[in-house]
Amino acid sequence: MEKEICKVSISTSFLGDEYTFYENDKIKRVYDNNSLSSDVTEWLEAKQISKQNKDKIIRKCPEEFKERIMLILDYP
Repeated sequence: MEKEICKVSISTSFLGDEYTFYENDKIKRVYDNNSLSSDVTEWLEAKQISKQNKDKIIRKCPEEFKERIMLILDYP
């Protein structure tokens, strides 16, 4: 497994939604569909993440990782 850069949570008050970014530009998302379907894991490419979620990720990203995460997400 590649080395992790950081995790960014864009969870709502009810459902979890966390993105983990890796040095090989891979993105893992762990989220809850609903209260009965939690911790669903999927591997994503940047183009599969909505502009709205990219905005949220960048806003919540730790400052020291922001530039690297923006490159991975091809943001803006």
